[in-house]
Amino acid sequence: METRNIFLNISPIDHRYSLSESAVYDKLAAHISEQAAVISCARAEIALVKAHLSVRGGLTADLEKKLDTIAETIDPSRVYAEEEKTKHNIRALVNVLKEMVPADIAPLVHLGATSVDILDTALSVRMRDTVQQVILPILRELEAKLCDIASREAETPEVGRTHGQHAVPITFGFAVAEYVSRLGKSILEIEARSRTLCGKLAGAVGAYNATSMIVRDPEDLEKRYLGYLGLAPSEHSTQLVEPEYLLRLLLELNVAFGIIANLADDLRNLQRSEIGEVFEYFSSTQVGSSTMPQKRNPWNSEHVKSLWKAFAPRVMTFFMDQISEHQRDLSNSASQRFVADYLAGFALGAARMKSVVSGLQADREGMARNLSQAGGKVRGGVLAEPAYILLAESGISDAHEVIRTITLDAEQHAISFFDALKKNRDAFDRITTQLEKLGVADPDTFFATPERYRGLAAEKAARLAAKYKALMEVR
Repeated sequence: METRNIFLNISPIDHRYSLSESAVYDKLAAHISEQAAVISCARAEIALVKAHLSVRGGLTADLEKKLDTIAETIDPSRVYAEEEKTKHNIRALVNVLKEMVPADIAPLVHLGATSVDILDTALSVRMRDTVQQVILPILRELEAKLCDIASREAETPEVGRTHGQHAVPITFGFAVAEYVSRLGKSILEIEARSRTLCGKLAGAVGAYNATSMIVRDPEDLEKRYLGYLGLAPSEHSTQLVEPEYLLRLLLELNVAFGIIANLADDLRNLQRSEIGEVFEYFSSTQVGSSTMPQKRNPWNSEHVKSLWKAFAPRVMTFFMDQISEHQRDLSNSASQRFVADYLAGFALGAARMKSVVSGLQADREGMARNLSQAGGKVRGGVLAEPAYILLAESGISDAHEVIRTITLDAEQHAISFFDALKKNRDAFDRITTQLEKLGVADPDTFFATPERYRGLAAEKAARLAAKYKALMEVR
């Protein structure tokens, strides 16, 4: 087989990422490389031979083992050379297989099948195996690491943010628990969708015309064929398997990709110099800038988002591959080949995100500093919300306006919100009384310590971390 210098390859997946993410690349190549595609189609053809033999009572354990070996050892270059003659990829594969199997079995190769019986079935096997054996393990490991952070940092105070502005306090564990919950549900959906992929042996228009000339029960033959590959038959087929099985899986993968990109964006922003609340692992030999030696750029998080930008828009092609005129046309034959690229890009992004969170650390001092200074010009102003709510609970109808006026006083006199609140003795006493009713300890100092106003952030972070950690255990 011809070999190629990887630096002459066109796709970054086949040079840059085959080196930097070699472990992931090698696992992907076992399922979605061109060699894997040829072998997968050969396995499907051999499954059909075994199905015919099982109906006829001629399939022995030794023969089955021999046939499986033939499928696994087929040489893709030989198939490609044959295709130069036939100008048809599946007929080329069939011709090669007929020369490899015992002569008395050769007539059974591809008997009753159309090309897409093999192609769509083999594609479903590759997509299933790539997702279940490569992508899901990466996602489960990523989710488990997020669960660990959410649990570890469940009590770590952090200022919440909305619209890029300081909001009310949360904990860093709670912020991470958002992604624990979102990604966790997506992982479970991906897993479920991967089990619904189907194959077919229904012939040129999906009506079992050809196989009805071979066996009395064509659907039984189809089930036997697909059984050897671990698939169920598509409920209805044209020349194609119904496209929505694969489409729904790809769409959920894209949902997960968006969640991961959102996480990458949040982590990148939290590493801004003016925020400084988290930091990625940075090795002693790593360089952040070619000209500024002090730089430690969050480039891994940026890399994940960049991969998402490159691959997420391909979802439009997935939708367009739904459409094929009448029983089939060839308008998706080229576009569908790039599904493999999408799976590779997604896996590489997820793996890089796993690397980021594996070395991610919370800068607790930075979080405490930002929380203490939160509220813009009104230090401690993030506690205006509980002050307003408690004052309203005490019976003051214009409580919101009262507290807004207090924040203006704090800003005008350059004092903390706590000090400004204490100046309004009536409001402060009413609010303190409400805190006492709620059983809050040391109510007089509640507004001096913003981290105490965190709702159920810590509890929810711990609960979600425990829930999804358990769900990620391989079942």
